[in-house]
Amino acid sequence: MSSHADHTTVIVGAGPAGLTAALSLARYRHPVTVVDSPRAPRNSASAGVHGHVGMDGVTPAEFRARAWRELSRYATVERLEADAESVTPAPGGGFRVAVGGGGTVEARTVLLATGVVDVLPADVDGFAECWGRSVIHCPFCLGEENAGGRWATVADNADLAGLSAVAFLAWSEDTIAICQESMPGLETARATARSSGGEVVTGTVRRLHHHQGVLYAVELDDGRVLERETLVWTPRQRQQPVVRQAAEELKLTVDDAGFIGVDASQCTSVPGLYAAGDLTSRWKQSVTVSAAAGAAAADAIHMSALLGAVRR
Repeated sequence: MSSHADHTTVIVGAGPAGLTAALSLARYRHPVTVVDSPRAPRNSASAGVHGHVGMDGVTPAEFRARAWRELSRYATVERLEADAESVTPAPGGGFRVAVGGGGTVEARTVLLATGVVDVLPADVDGFAECWGRSVIHCPFCLGEENAGGRWATVADNADLAGLSAVAFLAWSEDTIAICQESMPGLETARATARSSGGEVVTGTVRRLHHHQGVLYAVELDDGRVLERETLVWTPRQRQQPVVRQAAEELKLTVDDAGFIGVDASQCTSVPGLYAAGDLTSRWKQSVTVSAAAGAAAADAIHMSALLGAVRR
């Protein structure tokens, strides 16, 4: 594959952030190449996209298919189905994106929109089978589809434990938080939960009892079995390899959890390199939030290109 230096922007990732940015840039007639990994997207475990107007309940596969049908009408958009392997400075300015198979694409600006990788707990029997169905990472995404049953959430800090046991009452009248006995602030969390009819239980989840992914009980390490139909658990997340490489090599600003720091225009600490979507925040992850960030990045990229043209 030869270098495509004429493409002004490369978008790495074809989720809600990347696809929205591509569409916004296409409407500006701004040349863009979207590097779309052939691997299954992160949300492929979900039965549907929720909370995004006009798309509520649409499957992730159909969401992407619709987006690509729309983008195919724009001559300035190119789809490159490959894994992005690195993002480095280009000799003549801008960036060089290396992709699988030995090819490269050069661009004046790059948008990282890869999402993140969920690191599922390998020591919890049944977790993978229930993931995205009755074990959910976000009540906004799948709470309505799991409403009415008994809920539990796994929390790693007292504020989250107390808040969850109260906030999830919108979907369930029977909610508990599962925490470690040694967690600081445990009694405060328990008091907060009980004040609204919730409860805090201490222990470590070891097994999920289910029927083909439909949860009915949570088993703790001491053998206790808690009857629950929905478990809210946000597992540890890590950046995609290409984002980790870029963060290290380009010295991007990241927070303590490794999420990429951006300004209001979605620009990273490196001029010309933008990031949008789940890779910038653990707690603001939804299709709508990601799409909005992609649109903001596209506006900033287009304005930057206009200003650059004026200066020339």
